[in-house]
Amino acid sequence: MIIDGRTLAGEVLVYTKARAQKLPRAPRVLAIVANDTPATKSYLAIKKRRATDAGCTLDERCFDPRTATTEDLRSAVLSADADAVIVQLPLGERVDARIVCDAIPLSKDADVLSTVARMKFEADEYDALIPPVAGALAEILRAHGISPAGKRAVVIGSGWLVGKPCATWLSHKKADVTHLSFRSGNIAPLKEADIIVSGVGSPHFIKPEMLKPGVVLIDAGTSESGGTLAGDADPSCAPICSLFTPVPGGVGPIAVACLFENVVTLAEKTMNS
Repeated sequence: MIIDGRTLAGEVLVYTKARAQKLPRAPRVLAIVANDTPATKSYLAIKKRRATDAGCTLDERCFDPRTATTEDLRSAVLSADADAVIVQLPLGERVDARIVCDAIPLSKDADVLSTVARMKFEADEYDALIPPVAGALAEILRAHGISPAGKRAVVIGSGWLVGKPCATWLSHKKADVTHLSFRSGNIAPLKEADIIVSGVGSPHFIKPEMLKPGVVLIDAGTSESGGTLAGDADPSCAPICSLFTPVPGGVGPIAVACLFENVVTLAEKTMNS
């Protein structure tokens, strides 16, 4: 089955908006931006539309990527008058993204980008937020009645946004997780996997012959191939899989919806305390 990420995201947003409308006002999100590439502009436009769908508002504070410094962005994060702060990655070459992300207060970190927020998630604390891509993975499996417990899961890539949080979440849910580095070239474990999550950004490197029939393949890798957006998995993998997320239109829309679900969760804690 090919997952329609936009439909599933819409369901998350409807539920999230219903929660937001019970609050005294719409939750406010501030995006700190220091990258003016077409891809970044596109991502922000999508987030702005989905913010409205979730009953939130999103504003941007943009910096020139050629001149922005780490302290400029850190100060912007610390002074943000918003219920949640998003640091739109990547940042300018002169900026230490870790310092900027670590400035996000725990009470405003909907993206789970700071070390403190990530440590809470990794420790599986009861009130920890789930990073959005891991949240999308959870939502896809939940919607199709799949429990990771006891399943053999392979996560390819160790990025902060995809690989690490997805491997952590699967471990929390009692999957038998193997974490692979794309650079190692070791793809043998893919053939035995019940669940695969890939976040490498290498177009169509996963081929049908690498997979066992019935695998759940969550493709969270994005890159460009021939001027179009491509995932890590060749689309010809879809017929072999019990679940397959296309790129675009798979994980991405759900992850954005999960981001705003986190925003509303934070706003509920702040406004109802």
